[in-house]
Amino acid sequence: MKLIKKGAEGDLYLTIWNKQKSILKIRKKKSYRNPLLDEKIRRQRTVREAQIIAEAKSFGIDTPLIYLVDIENCTILMQHIEGTLVRDLPDSKLVQCCKKIGYIVGTLHKNGIMHGDLTTSNFILSKNKLVTIDFGLANKTNKASDYAIDLRLLKEILNSAHVHIMRKAWTSFLSGYKAIVGPARLAQVTNLVSVIESRGRYATVV
Repeated sequence: MKLIKKGAEGDLYLTIWNKQKSILKIRKKKSYRNPLLDEKIRRQRTVREAQIIAEAKSFGIDTPLIYLVDIENCTILMQHIEGTLVRDLPDSKLVQCCKKIGYIVGTLHKNGIMHGDLTTSNFILSKNKLVTIDFGLANKTNKASDYAIDLRLLKEILNSAHVHIMRKAWTSFLSGYKAIVGPARLAQVTNLVSVIESRGRYATVV
């Protein structure tokens, strides 16, 4: 196995399963938590992530296939997606992909799912399809305020990692999002994004 990403929530390893490249996600023990509570949390989050990935796929979103879920060891073995992270695409292609990301996020929200980690590193362009990855922080929710947190994070990422095309990328995203959720829901969620931005601990993004 080869470690390819260390995260606060889990580590990703490139491995081989059934003669094909696969990704093994391992949720690490947290030493600062009570051991019994830690085990319970890691198991619950492992199950929830696998379920949400499968559910997202059921309503048309491209996600990695889940091969095995080991609740005892808090691991998920899943398909390795070949392609390019949206983060690494040329500017014009990134802006185009933001509209598709808007469709994807709108579909998730319309079906009661908050992704929880919307960054341009969690979408892979693979054979002209946009695959959504890393549902480790995803939740089932119908709260518009949760959806606003999703949008706020993406907006913040665009403003930091892609600042020179931020306005075009954000406008492209909102166009796709609106096409799925409708103008009224878009207005509600973006108004809540503005509320979040107005709080002292957040810097306002244009």
